[in-house]
Amino acid sequence: MKIKLLDRPAWQREGVEPDYRFSLANERTFLAWIRTALAILAGGILLDQFSTKLQPHLAVEALAISLCMLATLLCIFAYRRWAANEVAMRHSAPLPHARPVGLLGVWALAVAAIVTVLLVLR
Repeated sequence: MKIKLLDRPAWQREGVEPDYRFSLANERTFLAWIRTALAILAGGILLDQFSTKLQPHLAVEALAISLCMLATLLCIFAYRRWAANEVAMRHSAPLPHARPVGLLGVWALAVAAIVTVLLVLR
């Protein structure tokens, strides 16, 4: 069986097709998560490339890498959440809980606190 790149996944062919408004709302949420991931990625790159005055530089690089990793994880989470919501809507099941939302908040808080300390200590 030949699989085409644009074929719908098997889970999208199961259940009942949801109201298009809900599918579009789910897609907008997915795109919002992707925009957030891109903004975090840009922050990590910005921190790495333009933070010449913050010391120790190893800590700044670790923060930049941390932000880039977070952006990667958010992209994965965004797709998985979109797909899980679609499956739930197709089977008239409750939408799944988004556990990584709290993780995102804690990670952002930690990065902001560390950058604040580095700025105060410079």
